[in-house]
Amino acid sequence: MEVFINGLGSCVPARVVSNHDIEQIVGLDATEIENKTGISERRWVEPGTNNSDLAYEATLRALAGAGLQANALDALIVATLSPDAGFPGTGVFLQRLLGLQHVPALDVRNQCSGFLYGLSIARAWLQTGAYKAIGLVGSEIHSTGLDMSPRGGMTTALFGDGAGAAILSTEPSPLRVEDIRLGADGSGVEALWCELPASGLHPNISAEYLEEGRQFPQMKGRVVLRKAVETLQMEITRLLQDHQIDPSDVLFVPHQASELLNRMIVMNMKMDAKKMVSTIEEFGNMTAASLPVTLERAMQHEHFQPGTPIVMAAFGSGFTWGVSLLRVTDHP
Repeated sequence: MEVFINGLGSCVPARVVSNHDIEQIVGLDATEIENKTGISERRWVEPGTNNSDLAYEATLRALAGAGLQANALDALIVATLSPDAGFPGTGVFLQRLLGLQHVPALDVRNQCSGFLYGLSIARAWLQTGAYKAIGLVGSEIHSTGLDMSPRGGMTTALFGDGAGAAILSTEPSPLRVEDIRLGADGSGVEALWCELPASGLHPNISAEYLEEGRQFPQMKGRVVLRKAVETLQMEITRLLQDHQIDPSDVLFVPHQASELLNRMIVMNMKMDAKKMVSTIEEFGNMTAASLPVTLERAMQHEHFQPGTPIVMAAFGSGFTWGVSLLRVTDHP
């Protein structure tokens, strides 16, 4: 049974945080930030904004794009690492905002690859006939969990807030989901992680741990970059070979973790650099929200011929990763 993306929507905060603003916070040179990351600015929420607030706005816009009301949804999947609360998951907060009752709400904790893991689940649910219309959201508020001191360094400069949503069903539309492939390698857990709160510690969080900064994201950038390039090139190559697609024909929609990473993949795989979609300069790394936001941007600003292959790819904490193949159809 074929599965389609019927609508896309996004929501980013109005507050723009420039590299010069980051320079004042962590002491890094603004030009150095852009040269190393490709990021010029990012969006951060104002106090009082919840993750589910961004997810709600993105979902409403995706529903509008699909020509549906919220009550058409019979399942919700939310990918996030920055939930409204320790528990319950953000999915039920979104469900409440949408005014839905008795609709299952699932949270996915796979960080940068979370949207693709969620896409895989939604596709399987639809193919089995368990549900008819699913709202899939990637939503993040990083800014409230970053180290706003010189210790935060380049990690603090990387991340932005935002949400992207997709409405999926078996109803034909211009974007078909053809393939999704996922993977993980737990040997890289500590290369990119946020340790606290941790159930193996007693208590799981303390003033001492907070003073040490163990509640903030920690990253071994070179290790992550090397593994990401190696893994995504291998996975994308297999995907394209199995579908007999020339890399130069692909519209590439990568996760927005690193402009360098994405350009290395394009160059090494002999993709067409003009067919890579990028939002990192404007929004930074929005983790689970990056892919749906970037996909929506592509669909808004590009005109595709039926049959155009779109490859989405993400690699992140865990390590976890995913690649997917979408196809532009001739359906209106």
